[in-house]
Amino acid sequence: MRSLLPDFAPAAENPAFRRLLIGGMLSSLGGSMTTFAITLQVWDMTRSSFAVGAIGFTCIPVLFAGLIGGSIADRIDRRALMLITMICACAVSAVLAVQAYGRFGQLWLLYLLITVDELTAAIGAPAARAIIPRLVRPQQLNAAIALRTLTGRTVMLAGPALAGVVAGAWGLKTCYLIDAISFAAGFYGRFRLPPMPADPGARNRPAAHAILDGLRYIKRTPVLAAAFLTDLDAMLLGLPVALFPALNAEHFGGRPQTLGLLTTAVGVGGITTAVLSGPAIRMRRHGLGMLAGTAVWGAGIAVFGFTTSLPLGLLGLAVAGAADTLTVTFRAAMVQTVTPDRLRGRVSSVEYIIGASAGGGLGNVESGTVAALTSPVFSAVSGGIACAAMAAVIGLAIGSFARYDARAVKSAEEPAAVGASAS
Repeated sequence: MRSLLPDFAPAAENPAFRRLLIGGMLSSLGGSMTTFAITLQVWDMTRSSFAVGAIGFTCIPVLFAGLIGGSIADRIDRRALMLITMICACAVSAVLAVQAYGRFGQLWLLYLLITVDELTAAIGAPAARAIIPRLVRPQQLNAAIALRTLTGRTVMLAGPALAGVVAGAWGLKTCYLIDAISFAAGFYGRFRLPPMPADPGARNRPAAHAILDGLRYIKRTPVLAAAFLTDLDAMLLGLPVALFPALNAEHFGGRPQTLGLLTTAVGVGGITTAVLSGPAIRMRRHGLGMLAGTAVWGAGIAVFGFTTSLPLGLLGLAVAGAADTLTVTFRAAMVQTVTPDRLRGRVSSVEYIIGASAGGGLGNVESGTVAALTSPVFSAVSGGIACAAMAAVIGLAIGSFARYDARAVKSAEEPAAVGASAS
Protein backbone atom coordinates (compact mmCIF):
# COMPACT_ATOMS: atom_id res chain seq x y z
CA MET A 1 0.00 0.00 0.00
CA ARG A 2 2.86 2.38 0.81
CA SER A 3 4.11 2.03 -2.75
CA LEU A 4 0.83 3.52 -4.00
CA LEU A 5 0.90 6.60 -1.79
CA PRO A 6 2.80 9.83 -2.43
CA ASP A 7 6.29 10.28 -1.02
CA PHE A 8 5.94 12.90 1.74
CA ALA A 9 9.67 13.13 2.40
CA PRO A 10 10.14 16.44 0.53
CA ALA A 11 7.63 18.13 2.86
CA ALA A 12 8.80 16.33 5.98
CA GLU A 13 12.50 17.07 5.45
CA ASN A 14 12.28 20.60 4.00
CA PRO A 15 10.44 23.10 6.24
CA ALA A 16 10.46 25.90 3.66
CA PHE A 17 8.85 23.67 1.04
CA ARG A 18 6.33 22.40 3.60
CA ARG A 19 5.23 25.93 4.56
CA LEU A 20 4.98 26.96 0.92
CA LEU A 21 2.93 23.86 0.13
CA ILE A 22 0.45 24.24 2.99
CA GLY A 23 0.14 28.02 2.75
CA GLY A 24 -0.32 27.87 -1.00
CA MET A 25 -3.00 25.19 -0.67
CA LEU A 26 -5.07 27.22 1.81
CA SER A 27 -4.74 30.40 -0.24
CA SER A 28 -5.61 28.53 -3.44
CA LEU A 29 -8.73 27.18 -1.74
CA GLY A 30 -9.98 30.74 -1.44
CA GLY A 31 -8.96 31.42 -5.04
CA SER A 32 -10.94 28.42 -6.20
CA MET A 33 -14.02 29.78 -4.46
CA THR A 34 -13.56 33.11 -6.25
CA THR A 35 -13.29 31.34 -9.62
CA PHE A 36 -16.58 29.57 -8.86
CA ALA A 37 -18.22 32.80 -7.73
CA ILE A 38 -17.14 34.74 -10.82
CA THR A 39 -18.52 32.06 -13.13
CA LEU A 40 -21.82 31.98 -11.24
CA GLN A 41 -22.07 35.77 -11.04
CA VAL A 42 -21.53 36.23 -14.77
CA TRP A 43 -24.07 33.49 -15.52
CA ASP A 44 -26.64 35.01 -13.14
CA MET A 45 -26.17 38.43 -14.75
CA THR A 46 -26.35 37.30 -18.39
CA ARG A 47 -27.65 33.73 -18.70
CA SER A 48 -25.19 33.43 -21.60
CA SER A 49 -22.59 30.68 -22.17
CA PHE A 50 -20.74 33.10 -24.43
CA ALA A 51 -20.52 35.67 -21.61
CA VAL A 52 -19.15 33.01 -19.28
CA GLY A 53 -16.73 31.85 -21.94
CA ALA A 54 -15.73 35.45 -22.62
CA ILE A 55 -14.06 35.46 -19.23
CA GLY A 56 -11.32 33.71 -21.17
CA PHE A 57 -10.63 36.88 -23.16
CA THR A 58 -9.19 38.36 -19.99
CA CYS A 59 -6.25 35.98 -20.36
CA ILE A 60 -5.02 37.57 -23.60
CA PRO A 61 -2.68 40.02 -21.82
CA VAL A 62 -1.29 37.02 -19.95
CA LEU A 63 0.38 35.87 -23.16
CA PHE A 64 2.76 38.80 -22.76
CA ALA A 65 2.74 39.32 -19.00
CA GLY A 66 3.60 35.67 -18.40
CA LEU A 67 6.69 35.87 -20.58
CA ILE A 68 7.73 39.07 -18.82
CA GLY A 69 7.13 37.43 -15.46
CA GLY A 70 9.33 34.51 -16.45
CA SER A 71 12.11 36.89 -17.42
CA ILE A 72 11.77 38.78 -14.13
CA ALA A 73 11.85 35.51 -12.17
CA ASP A 74 15.25 34.76 -13.69
CA ARG A 75 16.57 38.30 -13.02
CA ILE A 76 15.55 39.16 -9.43
CA ASP A 77 14.98 37.40 -6.12
CA ARG A 78 12.11 34.99 -6.75
CA ARG A 79 10.87 35.21 -3.16
CA ALA A 80 10.47 39.00 -3.45
CA LEU A 81 8.58 38.66 -6.73
CA MET A 82 6.20 36.12 -5.20
CA LEU A 83 5.44 38.42 -2.25
CA ILE A 84 4.80 41.49 -4.43
CA THR A 85 2.41 39.67 -6.72
CA MET A 86 0.55 38.10 -3.78
CA ILE A 87 -0.07 41.56 -2.29
CA CYS A 88 -1.59 42.65 -5.61
CA ALA A 89 -3.74 39.51 -5.83
CA CYS A 90 -5.03 40.06 -2.30
CA ALA A 91 -6.07 43.60 -3.22
CA VAL A 92 -8.00 42.33 -6.26
CA SER A 93 -9.86 39.77 -4.12
CA ALA A 94 -10.80 42.50 -1.67
CA VAL A 95 -12.25 44.66 -4.47
CA LEU A 96 -14.20 41.66 -5.81
CA ALA A 97 -15.74 41.26 -2.37
CA VAL A 98 -16.60 44.97 -2.23
CA GLN A 99 -18.36 44.92 -5.62
CA ALA A 100 -20.35 41.85 -4.61
CA TYR A 101 -21.45 43.24 -1.25
CA GLY A 102 -22.15 46.62 -2.88
CA ARG A 103 -24.22 44.93 -5.63
CA PHE A 104 -22.53 46.97 -8.33
CA GLY A 105 -23.75 44.54 -11.02
CA GLN A 106 -21.27 45.74 -13.65
CA LEU A 107 -20.06 43.06 -16.07
CA TRP A 108 -17.19 45.24 -17.32
CA LEU A 109 -15.90 45.63 -13.76
CA LEU A 110 -15.83 41.88 -13.28
CA TYR A 111 -13.90 41.40 -16.51
CA LEU A 112 -11.47 44.16 -15.53
CA LEU A 113 -10.79 42.69 -12.10
CA ILE A 114 -10.34 39.22 -13.57
CA THR A 115 -7.85 40.65 -16.07
CA VAL A 116 -5.82 42.34 -13.34
CA ASP A 117 -5.86 39.14 -11.31
CA GLU A 118 -4.72 37.11 -14.31
CA LEU A 119 -1.87 39.55 -14.98
CA THR A 120 -0.74 39.38 -11.37
CA ALA A 121 -0.81 35.60 -11.34
CA ALA A 122 1.03 35.38 -14.64
CA ILE A 123 3.89 37.54 -13.37
CA GLY A 124 4.25 35.64 -10.09
CA ALA A 125 3.57 32.05 -11.16
CA PRO A 126 6.88 31.38 -12.98
CA ALA A 127 8.81 32.25 -9.81
CA ALA A 128 6.55 29.99 -7.71
CA ARG A 129 7.12 27.06 -10.09
CA ALA A 130 10.84 27.62 -10.60
CA ILE A 131 11.50 27.85 -6.87
CA ILE A 132 10.73 24.21 -6.08
CA PRO A 133 14.04 22.69 -7.28
CA ARG A 134 15.84 25.08 -4.90
CA LEU A 135 13.84 23.90 -1.90
CA VAL A 136 14.33 20.15 -2.24
CA ARG A 137 17.13 17.80 -3.20
CA PRO A 138 17.28 16.79 -6.90
CA GLN A 139 16.26 13.20 -6.14
CA GLN A 140 13.14 14.53 -4.36
CA LEU A 141 11.97 16.72 -7.24
CA ASN A 142 9.42 14.31 -8.76
CA ALA A 143 7.95 13.56 -5.34
CA ALA A 144 7.76 17.29 -4.53
CA ILE A 145 5.93 17.96 -7.78
CA ALA A 146 3.52 15.12 -7.03
CA LEU A 147 2.79 16.68 -3.62
CA ARG A 148 2.17 20.05 -5.25
CA THR A 149 -0.23 18.34 -7.66
CA LEU A 150 -1.93 16.63 -4.72
CA THR A 151 -2.58 19.96 -2.99
CA GLY A 152 -3.88 21.40 -6.24
CA ARG A 153 -6.31 18.53 -6.67
CA THR A 154 -7.37 18.83 -3.05
CA VAL A 155 -8.27 22.44 -3.76
CA MET A 156 -10.06 21.43 -6.96
CA LEU A 157 -12.10 18.95 -4.93
CA ALA A 158 -12.87 21.05 -1.87
CA GLY A 159 -13.04 24.55 -3.37
CA PRO A 160 -16.05 24.25 -5.72
CA ALA A 161 -17.98 22.04 -3.30
CA LEU A 162 -17.43 24.50 -0.46
CA ALA A 163 -18.17 27.44 -2.75
CA GLY A 164 -21.42 25.83 -3.88
CA VAL A 165 -22.55 25.39 -0.28
CA VAL A 166 -21.45 28.88 0.74
CA ALA A 167 -23.07 30.50 -2.31
CA GLY A 168 -26.28 28.60 -1.72
CA ALA A 169 -26.42 29.52 1.98
CA TRP A 170 -24.93 33.05 2.20
CA GLY A 171 -24.55 34.19 -1.40
CA LEU A 172 -21.56 34.25 -3.71
CA LYS A 173 -20.30 37.49 -2.11
CA THR A 174 -19.15 35.39 0.85
CA CYS A 175 -16.91 33.35 -1.45
CA TYR A 176 -15.03 36.53 -2.38
CA LEU A 177 -14.65 37.48 1.28
CA ILE A 178 -13.26 34.07 2.23
CA ASP A 179 -10.75 34.32 -0.61
CA ALA A 180 -9.46 37.68 0.63
CA ILE A 181 -9.00 36.27 4.14
CA SER A 182 -7.27 33.12 2.88
CA PHE A 183 -4.27 35.12 1.66
CA ALA A 184 -2.99 35.18 5.23
CA ALA A 185 -1.91 31.55 4.85
CA GLY A 186 -0.18 32.27 1.56
CA PHE A 187 1.74 35.18 3.07
CA TYR A 188 2.92 32.97 5.94
CA GLY A 189 4.31 30.37 3.54
CA ARG A 190 6.12 32.92 1.38
CA PHE A 191 7.43 35.34 4.03
CA ARG A 192 9.50 32.59 5.64
CA LEU A 193 11.09 31.36 2.45
CA PRO A 194 14.88 31.75 2.24
CA PRO A 195 16.23 34.33 -0.22
CA MET A 196 16.17 33.15 -3.84
CA PRO A 197 18.66 35.38 -5.69
CA ALA A 198 18.85 35.29 -9.47
CA ASP A 199 21.75 33.96 -11.46
CA PRO A 200 24.27 36.84 -11.71
CA GLY A 201 24.68 36.33 -15.44
CA ALA A 202 20.96 36.90 -16.07
CA ARG A 203 20.64 40.27 -14.32
CA ASN A 204 22.19 42.36 -17.06
CA ARG A 205 20.56 40.51 -19.94
CA PRO A 206 18.03 42.73 -21.79
CA ALA A 207 14.47 41.56 -21.09
CA ALA A 208 13.59 40.96 -24.74
CA HIS A 209 16.74 38.91 -25.30
CA ALA A 210 16.11 36.95 -22.10
CA ILE A 211 12.58 36.05 -23.21
CA LEU A 212 13.83 34.94 -26.60
CA ASP A 213 16.48 32.79 -24.92
CA GLY A 214 13.74 30.87 -23.13
CA LEU A 215 11.63 30.44 -26.26
CA ARG A 216 14.65 29.28 -28.26
CA TYR A 217 15.44 26.70 -25.60
CA ILE A 218 11.92 25.28 -25.88
CA LYS A 219 12.17 25.25 -29.68
CA ARG A 220 15.39 23.25 -29.69
CA THR A 221 14.09 20.83 -27.01
CA PRO A 222 11.40 18.74 -28.76
CA VAL A 223 10.11 17.03 -25.62
CA LEU A 224 9.31 20.41 -24.05
CA ALA A 225 7.65 21.71 -27.20
CA ALA A 226 5.56 18.54 -27.47
CA ALA A 227 4.61 18.66 -23.79
CA PHE A 228 3.34 22.21 -24.19
CA LEU A 229 1.48 21.34 -27.40
CA THR A 230 -0.21 18.41 -25.65
CA ASP A 231 -1.25 20.63 -22.77
CA LEU A 232 -2.55 23.28 -25.18
CA ASP A 233 -4.56 20.57 -26.93
CA ALA A 234 -6.29 19.60 -23.68
CA MET A 235 -6.96 23.19 -22.62
CA LEU A 236 -8.01 24.61 -25.98
CA LEU A 237 -10.20 21.78 -27.26
CA GLY A 238 -11.31 19.86 -24.19
CA LEU A 239 -11.95 22.41 -21.44
CA PRO A 240 -15.65 22.38 -20.47
CA VAL A 241 -15.78 24.88 -17.58
CA ALA A 242 -17.61 27.59 -19.54
CA LEU A 243 -20.29 25.02 -20.35
CA PHE A 244 -20.93 23.97 -16.75
CA PRO A 245 -23.66 26.56 -15.99
CA ALA A 246 -25.56 25.88 -19.23
CA LEU A 247 -25.31 22.09 -19.00
CA ASN A 248 -26.18 22.25 -15.32
CA ALA A 249 -29.33 24.22 -16.16
CA GLU A 250 -30.21 22.07 -19.19
CA HIS A 251 -29.47 18.60 -17.83
CA PHE A 252 -29.17 18.66 -14.05
CA GLY A 253 -31.66 21.15 -12.56
CA GLY A 254 -29.59 24.33 -12.38
CA ARG A 255 -28.96 24.51 -8.61
CA PRO A 256 -25.71 26.16 -7.34
CA GLN A 257 -24.95 23.02 -5.32
CA THR A 258 -25.09 20.87 -8.47
CA LEU A 259 -22.88 23.33 -10.32
CA GLY A 260 -20.34 22.96 -7.52
CA LEU A 261 -20.50 19.17 -7.87
CA LEU A 262 -19.48 19.35 -11.53
CA THR A 263 -16.13 20.96 -10.81
CA THR A 264 -15.81 18.88 -7.65
CA ALA A 265 -16.13 15.71 -9.73
CA VAL A 266 -13.02 16.70 -11.68
CA GLY A 267 -11.29 17.19 -8.35
CA VAL A 268 -12.44 13.79 -7.05
CA GLY A 269 -10.81 12.03 -9.97
CA GLY A 270 -7.75 14.23 -9.69
CA ILE A 271 -7.22 13.73 -5.99
CA THR A 272 -7.69 9.98 -6.33
CA THR A 273 -4.84 9.84 -8.80
CA ALA A 274 -2.77 12.27 -6.73
CA VAL A 275 -3.24 10.27 -3.53
CA LEU A 276 -2.21 7.11 -5.36
CA SER A 277 0.67 8.85 -7.13
CA GLY A 278 3.38 6.45 -5.96
CA PRO A 279 3.44 4.49 -9.23
CA ALA A 280 3.28 7.70 -11.27
CA ILE A 281 6.43 9.02 -9.57
CA ARG A 282 8.28 5.91 -10.67
CA MET A 283 6.96 5.88 -14.25
CA ARG A 284 9.60 6.50 -16.90
CA ARG A 285 7.59 7.26 -20.05
CA HIS A 286 6.28 10.70 -19.14
CA GLY A 287 5.60 11.75 -22.74
CA LEU A 288 3.56 8.67 -23.50
CA GLY A 289 1.73 9.14 -20.20
CA MET A 290 0.82 12.71 -21.17
CA LEU A 291 -0.54 11.59 -24.53
CA ALA A 292 -2.63 8.80 -23.01
CA GLY A 293 -3.88 11.05 -20.22
CA THR A 294 -4.93 13.74 -22.69
CA ALA A 295 -6.85 11.21 -24.79
CA VAL A 296 -8.69 9.93 -21.69
CA TRP A 297 -9.39 13.51 -20.62
CA GLY A 298 -11.06 14.20 -23.96
CA ALA A 299 -13.11 11.01 -23.80
CA GLY A 300 -14.33 11.84 -20.28
CA ILE A 301 -15.42 15.33 -21.34
CA ALA A 302 -17.28 13.90 -24.34
CA VAL A 303 -19.21 11.51 -22.07
CA PHE A 304 -20.09 14.37 -19.71
CA GLY A 305 -21.39 16.51 -22.55
CA PHE A 306 -23.54 13.75 -24.02
CA THR A 307 -25.25 12.32 -20.95
CA THR A 308 -28.31 13.66 -19.12
CA SER A 309 -27.61 11.37 -16.15
CA LEU A 310 -25.94 13.26 -13.29
CA PRO A 311 -24.11 10.18 -11.90
CA LEU A 312 -22.72 9.31 -15.36
CA GLY A 313 -21.81 12.93 -16.01
CA LEU A 314 -19.97 13.14 -12.71
CA LEU A 315 -18.19 9.86 -13.49
CA GLY A 316 -17.05 11.19 -16.87
CA LEU A 317 -15.67 14.32 -15.23
CA ALA A 318 -13.96 12.28 -12.50
CA VAL A 319 -12.22 10.07 -15.07
CA ALA A 320 -11.15 13.19 -16.95
CA GLY A 321 -9.80 14.72 -13.74
CA ALA A 322 -7.84 11.57 -12.91
CA ALA A 323 -6.20 11.58 -16.33
CA ASP A 324 -5.47 15.30 -16.17
CA THR A 325 -3.63 14.91 -12.87
CA LEU A 326 -1.24 12.45 -14.46
CA THR A 327 -0.55 14.75 -17.39
CA VAL A 328 0.08 17.71 -15.08
CA THR A 329 2.49 15.69 -12.93
CA PHE A 330 4.40 14.33 -15.92
CA ARG A 331 4.60 17.72 -17.62
CA ALA A 332 5.90 19.49 -14.53
CA ALA A 333 8.50 16.78 -13.92
CA MET A 334 9.72 17.04 -17.51
CA VAL A 335 9.94 20.82 -17.41
CA GLN A 336 11.86 20.99 -14.14
CA THR A 337 14.17 18.11 -15.05
CA VAL A 338 15.10 19.16 -18.56
CA THR A 339 15.37 22.93 -17.94
CA PRO A 340 18.48 24.44 -16.29
CA ASP A 341 17.85 26.72 -13.32
CA ARG A 342 18.95 29.87 -15.13
CA LEU A 343 16.07 29.35 -17.60
CA ARG A 344 13.42 27.87 -15.30
CA GLY A 345 11.53 31.11 -14.79
CA ARG A 346 11.17 31.70 -18.52
CA VAL A 347 10.29 28.11 -19.40
CA SER A 348 7.91 27.89 -16.43
CA SER A 349 6.18 31.03 -17.68
CA VAL A 350 5.29 29.24 -20.93
CA GLU A 351 4.09 26.24 -18.90
CA TYR A 352 1.87 28.53 -16.84
CA ILE A 353 0.53 30.46 -19.84
CA ILE A 354 -0.57 27.27 -21.56
CA GLY A 355 -1.56 25.05 -18.67
CA ALA A 356 -2.99 27.37 -16.07
CA SER A 357 -4.02 30.63 -17.69
CA ALA A 358 -4.16 31.58 -21.35
CA GLY A 359 -4.68 28.04 -22.58
CA GLY A 360 -7.59 27.56 -20.21
CA GLY A 361 -8.98 31.01 -20.95
CA LEU A 362 -8.90 30.50 -24.70
CA GLY A 363 -10.37 27.05 -24.16
CA ASN A 364 -13.33 28.63 -22.37
CA VAL A 365 -13.70 31.15 -25.19
CA GLU A 366 -13.68 28.32 -27.73
CA SER A 367 -16.18 26.14 -25.89
CA GLY A 368 -18.45 29.07 -25.05
CA THR A 369 -18.41 30.35 -28.64
CA VAL A 370 -19.14 26.92 -30.13
CA ALA A 371 -21.96 26.47 -27.60
CA ALA A 372 -23.45 29.82 -28.61
CA LEU A 373 -23.28 28.93 -32.30
CA THR A 374 -24.52 25.35 -31.90
CA SER A 375 -25.34 23.98 -28.44
CA PRO A 376 -23.53 23.27 -25.15
CA VAL A 377 -23.86 19.53 -25.80
CA PHE A 378 -22.25 19.74 -29.24
CA SER A 379 -19.47 21.95 -27.87
CA ALA A 380 -18.54 19.50 -25.10
CA VAL A 381 -18.80 16.32 -27.18
CA SER A 382 -16.99 17.63 -30.26
CA GLY A 383 -14.29 19.27 -28.16
CA GLY A 384 -13.58 16.08 -26.23
CA ILE A 385 -13.35 13.96 -29.38
CA ALA A 386 -11.11 16.50 -31.11
CA CYS A 387 -8.84 16.66 -28.05
CA ALA A 388 -8.29 12.88 -28.07
CA ALA A 389 -7.64 12.86 -31.81
CA MET A 390 -5.08 15.68 -31.60
CA ALA A 391 -3.16 13.84 -28.88
CA ALA A 392 -2.67 10.97 -31.31
CA VAL A 393 -1.47 13.39 -33.98
CA ILE A 394 1.12 14.93 -31.64
CA GLY A 395 2.42 11.50 -30.65
CA LEU A 396 2.87 10.49 -34.28
CA ALA A 397 4.41 13.80 -35.34
CA ILE A 398 6.97 14.07 -32.49
CA GLY A 399 8.20 10.55 -31.90
CA SER A 400 10.88 11.57 -29.38
CA PHE A 401 8.13 12.77 -27.05
CA ALA A 402 6.39 9.40 -26.96
CA ARG A 403 9.80 7.72 -26.45
CA TYR A 404 10.92 10.07 -23.66
CA ASP A 405 12.43 8.08 -20.78
CA ALA A 406 12.84 10.04 -17.55
CA ARG A 407 15.56 7.73 -16.22
CA ALA A 408 17.64 8.12 -19.34
CA VAL A 409 17.66 11.93 -19.11
CA LYS A 410 20.33 13.64 -17.06
CA SER A 411 18.84 16.42 -14.95
CA ALA A 412 19.78 19.97 -15.81
CA GLU A 413 22.31 21.55 -13.51
CA GLU A 414 20.99 22.25 -10.04
CA PRO A 415 22.03 24.76 -7.38
CA ALA A 416 22.32 23.42 -3.87
CA ALA A 417 18.91 22.95 -2.28
CA VAL A 418 18.26 25.52 0.42
CA GLY A 419 15.01 24.25 1.86
CA ALA A 420 16.40 21.41 3.94
CA SER A 421 18.25 23.70 6.30
CA ALA A 422 15.66 26.48 6.46
CA SER A 423 13.75 26.52 9.70
